[in-house]
Amino acid sequence: MLVATSVIGEQRILLQNISWQLFENLLKELGEDRATRLNYERGLLEIMSPLMPHERQKRLIEKLIDILLEELNIDTVSVGSMTCKRQDLELGAEPDTSYYIQNEPLIRGKELIDLTQDPPPDLVLEVEYTKSALNKLQRYTALGVPEFWRYNGKQLLFYHLASGQYILWDNSPTFAPIRTSEITRFLQESKTGGELAMVKSFRAWVRKQLS
Repeated sequence: MLVATSVIGEQRILLQNISWQLFENLLKELGEDRATRLNYERGLLEIMSPLMPHERQKRLIEKLIDILLEELNIDTVSVGSMTCKRQDLELGAEPDTSYYIQNEPLIRGKELIDLTQDPPPDLVLEVEYTKSALNKLQRYTALGVPEFWRYNGKQLLFYHLASGQYILWDNSPTFAPIRTSEITRFLQESKTGGELAMVKSFRAWVRKQLS
């Protein structure tokens, strides 16, 4: 059965009764150089195609995360939309972007990552204008991702994994003492003042918080 949805931010197609092997075959056939995201959960496969608003917000948030990492002098391995998959759990996820931060020393220099042996990304970001048919919180909890950011076009939410469940925080613990809740304000400013002005303003604001 196929279920399709489409709004301003992205298009989603949900396929049912998909085997793990077919999911693996699709990943190989489609390759890594693609815009679509494949998410798998025990026989369900969701294919998400991002539209312009989705990609614009994702790239802006990535720029702001890069500034936070630079200004806080935090080393990272950026792994983008790396497929996070565990056959033993029958789960596969492709976030909009992801980072190794706390576990960066364990991943540095690696070309292949096996989540049955290696840790998952420390931080993943999902931009979601439409609700996924698959439960993202449950999937990233099962994969053991410590921090999950979710942006719906209006609000950026920060989830921190503690005792096997996500807790909604006001700000990201990774970038304390910066009030990351302010990122939403800067994203809105970019719509009227332009991206370059917003990025410069954000960097100046971060430096002020650290002074």
